[in-house]
Amino acid sequence: MGEKVVADAFDLSDRQRYRRKLHRCLEGLGRLLSERRFDRPRNLMGMEIELNLAGSDGMPKMMNGQVLERIASRDFQTELGMFNLEVNIVPHHLTGRVLDQLAEELRTGLGYADRKAGEVDAGIMMIGILPTLGSQDMVRSNLSDVDRYALLNDQMVAARGEDFSLDIEGVERLVCTSGSITPEAACTSVQLHLQVTPERFPDVWNAAQAVAAVQVALGANSPFLFGRELWRESRPPLFLQATDTRPPELQNQGVRPRTWFGERWIGSAFELFEENVRYFPPLLPICDEEDPLRVLDDGGVPRLQELVLHNGTVYRWNRPVYGLSDGVPHLRVENRVLPAGPTVADVIANTALYYGLVRALAEESRPVWTRMPFSAAAENFDTACRQGIEAELLWPRSGRSGGLTKVPAVKLVRDELLPLAAAGLDAWNIAPADRDHYLGIIEERCRRRTNGASWQADTYHRAREAGMGRQAALAAMTRRYGELMQDGEPVHTWPVGVPAP
Repeated sequence: MGEKVVADAFDLSDRQRYRRKLHRCLEGLGRLLSERRFDRPRNLMGMEIELNLAGSDGMPKMMNGQVLERIASRDFQTELGMFNLEVNIVPHHLTGRVLDQLAEELRTGLGYADRKAGEVDAGIMMIGILPTLGSQDMVRSNLSDVDRYALLNDQMVAARGEDFSLDIEGVERLVCTSGSITPEAACTSVQLHLQVTPERFPDVWNAAQAVAAVQVALGANSPFLFGRELWRESRPPLFLQATDTRPPELQNQGVRPRTWFGERWIGSAFELFEENVRYFPPLLPICDEEDPLRVLDDGGVPRLQELVLHNGTVYRWNRPVYGLSDGVPHLRVENRVLPAGPTVADVIANTALYYGLVRALAEESRPVWTRMPFSAAAENFDTACRQGIEAELLWPRSGRSGGLTKVPAVKLVRDELLPLAAAGLDAWNIAPADRDHYLGIIEERCRRRTNGASWQADTYHRAREAGMGRQAALAAMTRRYGELMQDGEPVHTWPVGVPAP
């Protein structure tokens, strides 16, 4: 969805033509795979982080256009809501001191963006869901002034045929409706890309699915939405419901939602693209002039624009990506599980754990996904979103006995997964100093059973116990979060509570 999309209304023939083009793109992808036209392994990774804009009072600021004008860098772009930005880190080779290099680039870039935002009394907030957002902020007029967002909103509203319903029950319950997809903008995430060969893709994707629950349990940072305390990581249920084009009758029939964990382990990347075409109606039937099969017949490489655009409107937590670089096609696994924040150090620690684990698990002789049903991975993901760092997850028993056992996420990570992640980072040739430093942050997070979500909830409740009202406590907690985020120390070291007035 990063490309500029401009279109007016669509008619019936547009959708039929687009569907035909999608199937030609899919056939083209199949030919590229069978002809082994894809890029060689290059150990390339990329990162995107979605950000919030908040004022010194902790409240959202609907001014990404003004802030982006001042930042004036292609590394920063709009996101769905006017209170959102996104920063894109150029691809890096996974080797050496890349983790420290990423951390330094992020600190420099975010620091610069925050200073420029300060010129209009705004600041950069790296957090999964801004706690001070209210349902009154989630109106169509607060969508970013970009054609593709307005078009996507109008098409999703038309497909839904009625207001979107939010009903999330956690510590408290939130029930509300929205006439637009703007509530989805409340979700701000870290997206981790890994370029892989077609042969390696299914193992890496399966590994990413298997550890998605672990990522969420340790990295949860979104416990509040519209003034209510919900799940420890409330982005997934919010994203699912805010983009759900199915009216209740289709939900009752078991029609798949566009925000989707998936339903099975895979044997090829093609299966995911084919599922996206088979199951999900196009939202943006904008046809490119390219004929992908003719391009292939002439010896060229097609852009597969229709497939790429359609793929961007199916919100898998681990998404397949087709791309071109210098005219050579490649595949990426895009990991969309993690919330933004709390600090650069926490983000890079989460990054180290992910890249280490997927490398190690993808290379095991008896991979975890051969010893665990997919339904257990999906159940784990739901449990981790609800309970965060206190979650207990299903995991294969060690030894020959087989079967699953339920184990606290922090114990699973400390006893089994951290050594695997370290071995995976070694396989990437990550410098031992980087490996030990960032995995050490994960270990301490587990030891103290503290992450962004638990800190937010504990600090909010401390403020309430001190006599603050709900909204005042959320604002005070958000301001304190911003101060500690700027200080940069990992979240497990943060003192709980807000300073006395």
